[in-house]
Formats: sequence, C-alpha cells, structure tokens
Amino acid sequence: MNHLWTADEIIEATGGRPFGTMPESVGGISIDSRSLTPGDAFFAIKGDAMDGHDFITAAVAAGAALFIVSEGKLPALGRLNIPMIVVPDVLAALEKLGVAARARTKAKVIAVTGSAGKTSTKEALRHCLSAVGQVHASDKSFNNHWGVPLSLARMPADCQYAIFEIGMNHPDEIRPLVKMVRPHVALVTLIAAAHLGHFKNLAEIAKAKAEIFEGLVPNGTALINRDDAHWKSLEKDATAAGVKNIAFFGEHIRATYRLLDIKLHSDHSTFVAKIGGKEILARVGAAGRHMVQNALAVLACAHLVGAALPAVALALGDLKAEAGRGKRHRLRHPKGAFTLIDESYNANPASMQAALSLLKAMEIPERGKRIAVLGDMLELGNHSPKLHVELGELLVDAGAQRVFLGGEAMRALADAMPQGIKFEYRAKTDELLPLVLAAVRPGDAVVVKSSKSTGFSKIVDAMLKQFPADTGNAKAS
Repeated sequence: MNHLWTADEIIEATGGRPFGTMPESVGGISIDSRSLTPGDAFFAIKGDAMDGHDFITAAVAAGAALFIVSEGKLPALGRLNIPMIVVPDVLAALEKLGVAARARTKAKVIAVTGSAGKTSTKEALRHCLSAVGQVHASDKSFNNHWGVPLSLARMPADCQYAIFEIGMNHPDEIRPLVKMVRPHVALVTLIAAAHLGHFKNLAEIAKAKAEIFEGLVPNGTALINRDDAHWKSLEKDATAAGVKNIAFFGEHIRATYRLLDIKLHSDHSTFVAKIGGKEILARVGAAGRHMVQNALAVLACAHLVGAALPAVALALGDLKAEAGRGKRHRLRHPKGAFTLIDESYNANPASMQAALSLLKAMEIPERGKRIAVLGDMLELGNHSPKLHVELGELLVDAGAQRVFLGGEAMRALADAMPQGIKFEYRAKTDELLPLVLAAVRPGDAVVVKSSKSTGFSKIVDAMLKQFPADTGNAKAS
C-alpha cells in the first residue's frame, strides 16, 4: 500500500478523537465507497442528496482502513468495531486535512479557473508536467466545495507539481477554495456565458473568477488571457488583490506569452509561440484553436514554475482530448467509416463555438456530411433563448448539413433555424437518439455537444455500441 498519511497526522490535522485500533497509515482518501481503494481513509461527508454515514458498511466491505465520522452519528455507529476518528463536521475535517497537505508540500502549485477550458487545461498541465516531474492534479472535475479539499488531501508529500481546478456557479465560491490551495500561479482561461443565469452579465462572471487571485502566495503570478475581452477588469482585480506579478497569454502583441503563428488541421495543430523571450515550435495532438490556446497557457504556466520547456512542449504532441471534451472516435458503419467527436460533457456558448469549429475543420469525403447533434446549454437564465438562437450562425459557418436538436432550451433554435439546414428537433434525448443512429453514413463527421445533465452521453454510448471502432480497414464510400 502506498503511504499518504499516518493516522497520527490525520488526527493532528483534523483535531478529531480516535476510537478503536488505528492503522499505522492510509494509502488514499475517499468519500465514495464505490471507488474506494483498500487501505483508504473514508470521510463520511454529508452531501445535498446523500450522507456518507449511510455507506460505512459498504466502505468496510470495500476495505477502508480508517473512518472519519461525525460526532452526531457516533451513537448509531457504536456497534461497529472499526477504527474511527470522530469530528464535529466531516467536510470541515477534510478541509483541515487539505490545508495540512498544502502546508507540507514543496510542490509548485497551479490553480485553474475559467468559463471554458478549465478541465482540458488542467489535464494538459497534468500530462505535460509529468514529462518533467511528479505531478498531482484534481481528479475529473473535482472543483467545488468538496472536490478541492479532497484533491488537496490526496496530494502526496513528495510531488513536484500540483494542479487544482476551481469552479463556481455563484460569487464567493472560489475565494475560500483558493485560500486553501494557495497557488504559485493562478490561471483564468476564458470568460464566457457559463452559469450566466446566476449573474447579471459577463462582467459579474469575470469578477467572480478573479477571486482566484486572492489566494496567490506572495510573489505568485496571475495569468490572464490577453485575447479575452475582460482582460482589463481581471488585471484590475488582480492588482486590487495585491498581486504584483501579472502575466498575459494570447495572440495580442502585448501578451507576455504570445502566439505568433498557428496552423489548424483536422486532427492536430502546430503553432509557434514566444515563451520567456524564445520562440518555441510545438505540435498539439488534439485539434482545435481552443486547444492551442490551452497549450499556450500550459507553456506559460510551465515557464512560470520553472519547468523544462523543451520537454513540456514535446509532450503537447501526445496530448489527446478527454472523453466528453472533444475525444474522437473513428467508427465503422457497415458501408464505411465515419468520425464521432464526443463533446457531451458540458456546453456553453464559448465551448459550443469551439466544438462547431472542430466540425468545420474536419476533412470529409465528397459524399460525407457534417452533422451536429446539439442539446441544451443550461444555467443561462433569461439569456438562454437568445444564446441558443445565436448558434444558428455558427452552424452555417461550420457547414453543418444535418442538425439534431434536443431539449427544451433548444426549441428556441429549432424555431429560428437558418434556411437550408436540414434538422430534427425533439424535446427528449431518448426521442432524438434513434434518429441520430439512423442518419449516420460513411464519411460523415458527427459532433455531439450538450450540457451534461441533458444526458447526451447516452447518444455517444449508443453510437459506440452500435458502430465498432474502425481499425483502419474500412473506407468511406
């Protein structure tokens, strides 16, 4: 078993009371009995829908070595002969352990936020910095009030780089999280209309994202997208937070880390950037201008934390898009092959534009079609109808020949679809799914894009099940 924490260290960090025979150490931290690894410490946090105390028996069966439980639940757990650390509040205890993890590490710490590109950039940083040292990074999209302390608590003492994603739906959510993370670099990828239903305008979103600068360590650096329309307000808020070092990345002539040239291809991109006064030529193994923007941010972060740039740049060539975030599948239709681009994890106007740009860049044979399967962009409030209708222009620009729309919010686009585009609309995902499966033909390029809770991942799963992976033998006819 890997050693992450001794029981004594957890007791000291959380201020809890030990019951039973303590293990010498634990190999990991878990809040979910389904993904628990034998030897982990199980924190029985109480969420909005479920209480971890209800799953302690499952955690015992899964091999948990130690249990952090609430004082109020102790009477109900009295009959269990398990090692426990009893605390007033389990989530607060997890936060304390996260703070202790940050205090003991000597790693260079990077925090990432933004309306789009957070997870992709975090994963790109994980991938590229792994070429030059031991890296710890947030799992999946663990970027909220429990995900950030959990990611901190899981940080090994000896890692050299640590990357944390920090998200928000409302003001004042990033502030307490970044003060736990205390990054050396705080990156804002992009300001866009995500969660706009909770804000008056994009300026308010920018203000909330700028909270990430408040947690920077002394002499830390705020890294801002200079091509973003809100760069000036972000710079102002960083200065107001006491940040002395502010750097910019982008194509703008005044960007500290500047994109000089870019060549986009259907399955990758190449670019030239000026990093630390030197020109670097790099290849990105994932397609799309937005991935180049992310890659530029990665090189900027690498330079700021003193990582070896040649190795980091080389690692960009092996970068692949994640499932639900642009991952490509070459699938075999009975009469030939076609391409599926899986963008089913999330959607807002900026990421919709990026996904449709991917579709536009696809090289397809003469008989192939560009097909867009689009679901609702959620949390846009009163702005929702207008922002959905505006997708019509993007579909025209992408050269989409067939469009499938699903969800209540997409009705606005269906009612205003530009002429000349053949489309189908259904309110429910399950009604749309068979239409998409029946429509695909050899040579097609299909992009599936929607907010996660609309369930469009079911469409991707159904396509992967019906059409096997193409091993290179099938040809589009």
